[in-house]
Amino acid sequence: MNARLDVLFVNPGGRRGVYQDLGRRLVAKEPPIWAALLATHARLRGRSVQVLDANALGLSPQQVAAAVAVLRPRITVVVVYGHNPNASTFVMPEAGEVCTAITETVPAARTMLLGGHVAALPERTLREESVDFVCTGEGAITIDDLVQALQASEERPELAKVRGLVWWQGETLVTNAPAPIVRDLATEMPGMAWDLLPMQAYRAHNWHAFGRPSRQPYAALYTTLGCPFACTFCCIQAPFKSGEAAAGLDPASNSYRRFDPDAVVAQITRLVERHGVQNIKLADELFLLDRRHVARICDGLAALDADLNLWAYARVDTCRDPELLARMRAAGVRWLALGIESASEHVRASVDKGYRPDAIARSVGMVRDAGIHVMANYIFGLPEDDLASMQLTLDFSKQLNTEFANFFSAMAYPGSQLYRDALAQGTRLPASWSGYSQHSKDCLPLPTRHLSGAEVLAFRDAAFRDYFGDPRYQSMVEQTFGAGALGEIRTMLGENLVRDHARPPGVPVGSV
Repeated sequence: MNARLDVLFVNPGGRRGVYQDLGRRLVAKEPPIWAALLATHARLRGRSVQVLDANALGLSPQQVAAAVAVLRPRITVVVVYGHNPNASTFVMPEAGEVCTAITETVPAARTMLLGGHVAALPERTLREESVDFVCTGEGAITIDDLVQALQASEERPELAKVRGLVWWQGETLVTNAPAPIVRDLATEMPGMAWDLLPMQAYRAHNWHAFGRPSRQPYAALYTTLGCPFACTFCCIQAPFKSGEAAAGLDPASNSYRRFDPDAVVAQITRLVERHGVQNIKLADELFLLDRRHVARICDGLAALDADLNLWAYARVDTCRDPELLARMRAAGVRWLALGIESASEHVRASVDKGYRPDAIARSVGMVRDAGIHVMANYIFGLPEDDLASMQLTLDFSKQLNTEFANFFSAMAYPGSQLYRDALAQGTRLPASWSGYSQHSKDCLPLPTRHLSGAEVLAFRDAAFRDYFGDPRYQSMVEQTFGAGALGEIRTMLGENLVRDHARPPGVPVGSV
């Protein structure tokens, strides 16, 4: 008889509700980075593990439950993460359905929810979802403690000793002492368990593969974990806050950790040689931050000579080193995503974020001079935004005319300062977790001091069409990437998002 499986990690699906019809073809289908990292950590502790990527395989909650019935793991861990830290919240509806289906199909099964949203609202999540346990931190230590307790006694495990666990003791909700984050990445969590993933199922974003023969195969991985910053609109610190605070440390300055550059190059080499991967996302919150770290990775990848197509996140103020940018381009970095947020100085000051337009234009020019394309990220609806400031940002985006752009509405994501402020002020928030998705039908952004959330959303959607429909932009795309990329843009413009809460500024309620 085979030994019992210790942990089944599940990446829930349901992205159709998050992205509407965009999820059918345009949006990336990414490997579950956190689930695969946690699987590696558990393996190195001697645990038997599997990963079930329901999102990549198109599995329903009932199909996931059927797999749990067959595999009979000691614990099923549903990992609630998305394409970026803020995406964890709108994965929750499907994650909750998966837990409910498992409970109904396999009543004896034990389940845990884990992820950024869960860490931000652990007690609420345990009360709302059909789940046995939730995790207050990043998960690795909590899972290991829990497996150890279940191996010692399936019937009466010593749950009080499991660090980072929230659980029911009868009718009482118990929150255990926090778990530390993994510090020694080289020995405890050196990379992802790629062999447990359906590598043939993943695909890049449409824009990432502009001018390339195919969006597949595709991979995404971290070269660092955490972030040394604490922007008011971001919830990235949520999984790290409890353990660091308990140790008297600041999560914003202590969650940031680096993987060994040689190990990163070895992972990518394996992806190239075993799976033929060229399209890769470096998913770090800020890849271009530590010059020495970046240079070592890029020099190793340049030596690989694999015609890679990499993209990564960067800050505007880290893109001013021509020599490093040249090394990045030689390594295969073809895109950098820059957080521009707003062109209004007054709006930027209200969230302690952003850069002067002249500094932004200078950095964008340096990136492009290095032969790297720019994905610019903008936010409409920050607290001091009004119609004039949002128009200023849109006009600036069209002036920069970067190769691609994301237009976001400001959201009070659980775990962010904006969420805490919204609760304190009694601000109306989305009625369901799916409403935190930028592209969902029930999307509801934050109001500003001058505009309703419905007005912000209507402006955002109109700005998207204005930017991508601009003949100057379309001409640049065709000249840079070819007719196929221009066709992608026009296909994208043909996908109409249905909205429950969009209302153009100045239009009375009920007239649209």
